[in-house]
Amino acid sequence: MPFPFIGIEKIETMLVDVPTIRPHRLSVATMNCQTLVIVRVTCTDGIVGCGEGTTIGGLAYGEESPESIKTNIDTYFTPLLKGMDASRPGAAMAKMRDCFQGNRFAKCALETALFDAQAQRLNVPLSELFGGRVTDRVDVAWTLASGETGRDIDEAEQMLDRRRHRVFKLKIGARALADDVAHVIAIKQALGDRGEVRVDINQAWSESDAVWAARRFADAGIGLIEQPVAASDHAGLARLTKLAHVPIMADEALRGPGDAFALASTRAAHVFAVKIAQSGGLMGAASVASIARAAHIDLYGGTMLEGAIGTMASAQLFSTFGEMRWGTELFGPLLLTEDILIEPLRYENFALHLPQGPGLGIALDWERIERLRRDSKRGAFVAMN
Repeated sequence: MPFPFIGIEKIETMLVDVPTIRPHRLSVATMNCQTLVIVRVTCTDGIVGCGEGTTIGGLAYGEESPESIKTNIDTYFTPLLKGMDASRPGAAMAKMRDCFQGNRFAKCALETALFDAQAQRLNVPLSELFGGRVTDRVDVAWTLASGETGRDIDEAEQMLDRRRHRVFKLKIGARALADDVAHVIAIKQALGDRGEVRVDINQAWSESDAVWAARRFADAGIGLIEQPVAASDHAGLARLTKLAHVPIMADEALRGPGDAFALASTRAAHVFAVKIAQSGGLMGAASVASIARAAHIDLYGGTMLEGAIGTMASAQLFSTFGEMRWGTELFGPLLLTEDILIEPLRYENFALHLPQGPGLGIALDWERIERLRRDSKRGAFVAMN
């Protein structure tokens, strides 16, 4: 007996502006607010799935912005998807990829919503659609990005005291090279063996800058260097990896399975930062992880500083990977001044603990979301400097 057809009835997108707890300084921008693009897919069986498309630093970081994500979903993707079979998210996404180029973040938001709805329909956690969980918790690093050495040390000490984080990533690359290196080493010296310190350059250095800094970082005990050179410079990344002063992680260079295969083929990184948005969705991220495992490249669960929806979607997938040598950095909701969930995500003992409920396993606070919506009369947009 055939299953009854379940259609995609309605797709809504909204821009939700949430101030950050402090300025978050990257090499390309300083964030005082994060804009969450929340997607809500309503199906004819009454099930509602949610997804999120969130960027870092607007167009200074990548080719998609919150505004473009919403516009392209509303204008192009929604007319195609409405009326399609909601119980076959893979087929719906295949059609989208055939019809539309790029737009990885927008596609990720829609794919997450479709898989969330399907998992709810089957009454299982989203992780069960990707092979099932190996763990119910993922370790979470914290990013220190105030730009002030003393303030970053104090922040790290607080996280250690609260047993919330013991791995710290420093966002650097905006200042003079020697100043950045001194900043990082001072923080590592203050924390000692109590906390691991890593750095993220966000493509800001030249290869020679990275060589100079890596030697000093190795002597200071810095654990990892993330994307020191331009995303397109695969050869430079491979040469830095071969030097092996400090393990090298590819991040912006990974825009899906194609890049993962190219980087793995040339051994251009020791670690892959797997991000569902950068990979174009959960299925793409799962493929990136599979390529890494086949090439004996370590995994790290990355973030685009998503709110609770994107964070939990990532955690659901990462929980199926097995060993993640470098943990994750799924701290995005903790950087925001407002929680969009009725029950906040559970961070304790240096990890994010996954819920057991169906789908994403979270309940959204729609009243608060409506208040924070950019198009709400009650909402207030906080501009990013």
